[in-house]
Amino acid sequence: MTFEEHLLMELKAEIADRTERHRRVTRRLYAGGVVGLLAAAAAFAVPMLTGTETSAYAVSTNADGTVRVEIKEFKDADQLEQDLGAAGVTADITYLPPGKECKTGRGKTVGAVTALGPGADAAARMRDGGLDIDPRNIGKDQTLVLEFAGNDKETNETRKQNTLWRLTGSMIKGQVGPCVAIDDPSWKSGNKS
Repeated sequence: MTFEEHLLMELKAEIADRTERHRRVTRRLYAGGVVGLLAAAAAFAVPMLTGTETSAYAVSTNADGTVRVEIKEFKDADQLEQDLGAAGVTADITYLPPGKECKTGRGKTVGAVTALGPGADAAARMRDGGLDIDPRNIGKDQTLVLEFAGNDKETNETRKQNTLWRLTGSMIKGQVGPCVAIDDPSWKSGNKS
């Protein structure tokens, strides 16, 4: 074998080696990209399938199609609205301090729909320490308006009043106006709901 033939064989072996190393690196990068994509998809899909839970509230979907909300603290109302929207519920959530309520007239109320109540036709029902919302009972261009007034934690003042919080609900057709907080006379008079 001549020097040139020997050099040519080594050159071919080196090129084959480089090509194989390139393929391995490409496969690793591809595999790493796929793993990263799967992790990102799981991070997005798992909360959508299992529900959303924060320190302030938890949202989950029940087997019957209703959406369960458990509120632990009166905060993150905007995020709760977004999470409910992702679960198919159009809602406007307002947290108010004790003794306050939203002034009436936030929009055109839907008279035939029960916003809160025990019946199957109600959009939302209090049950077992939470609120079950049925998206099927909220019509097109309707918003379930929920106003929570009070304290999410017990204080001396709320113990004297014998009320920790109060929930008011209504169904609004079309755009919902902002809440204008006013004094709630029933809070002080003892007519707590």
